Amino acid sequence: MVLRSCASHRFSPLPFFSQLLDMITIEDIQAAAARIDVHRTPVFTCETLDSLASTNSGSPVKLFLKCEALQKTGSFKIRGATNAVALLSDADALKGVVTHSSGNHAQALASAAKARGIPAYVVMPNNSPAVKKAAVRGYGAHVVECEPTQEGREQTAAQLAKETGATFIHPFNNPNVIAGQGTIALELVGQVATLGAAPLDALIVPVGGGGMLSGSTIATKALSPLTRVFAAEPENVNDAFRSFYGKERLTNAIGARSVADGLLTSIGEIAFSVVLDNVDGVFTVTEEQIIRAMELVWGRMKICIEPSAAVGVAVALYNDKFHRLIKEEKLQRIGIILSGGNVDISQAAKLFASIQHR
Repeated sequence: MVLRSCASHRFSPLPFFSQLLDMITIEDIQAAAARIDVHRTPVFTCETLDSLASTNSGSPVKLFLKCEALQKTGSFKIRGATNAVALLSDADALKGVVTHSSGNHAQALASAAKARGIPAYVVMPNNSPAVKKAAVRGYGAHVVECEPTQEGREQTAAQLAKETGATFIHPFNNPNVIAGQGTIALELVGQVATLGAAPLDALIVPVGGGGMLSGSTIATKALSPLTRVFAAEPENVNDAFRSFYGKERLTNAIGARSVADGLLTSIGEIAFSVVLDNVDGVFTVTEEQIIRAMELVWGRMKICIEPSAAVGVAVALYNDKFHRLIKEEKLQRIGIILSGGNVDISQAAKLFASIQHR
């Protein structure tokens, strides 16, 4: 199924996508978990982060960090891509898969296709860093360059699908992708129980297009109904925040930027339905807060997360409104998904240096 984004910046809820959401169940997520061959990533804790979150909120907090930065291909995206590829019929699989992406989904789909032994065609902007294009090619995918516009990406991908017969796998507006991403929360809920802790009071999930948020929310609400789910987003690209409180799907301004480049995509149709119906709130953080949270995780936990993965941590550490909620609702056990670790080391050093004298 190819789900295209609209050109306008303001959308109303679409009944079709609400119906599609109803088709994604905890059983789909559990089936995905049994189907996909990915790492069961660890859940770590960190006394330094707990202390800072507790001090800043004025209430005792324990953070449980799900480390998808240690996942295959360096991010959570392999879960959804693997599930979507695995569910293709043999006839469709022979023709391969196609997508457009300049980031983690590109590598994930290329890896998933390689594992099944089928072709993968990945459309990437011609200004994508050479290291990213090399990584996608390293998984055996055919990289096709296009003009660095959304229209250019979509048109090139559509033409490739027409020419090759390959199935288009959307990065987030795809039920099978969403079910795969939901396995993150499925694991996390069970791992917290194994650690001997009571169920999570809250889960913080970074949001861009919303595939991870959608799947994680469905899984969490099914397995731990009292756990509240919150989305975390950069202040600079806060379409999910505005969509949640405005009750209509909005997009980011053209050219909007954030150091959390994995979250630049505006929230998708399916995720918007989840946000309205199931998510308990959306919180935003500044660029400096994202970098400081990222630096803390690197320095204290020795985990090289990317800026997008630091957004949830930044909410727990620095967002005043979230801190008030912690006190009011007595939220003590908080899960956070560290979504990925695909970051250029030299660029990370520059980000850390940029906040040293602030």
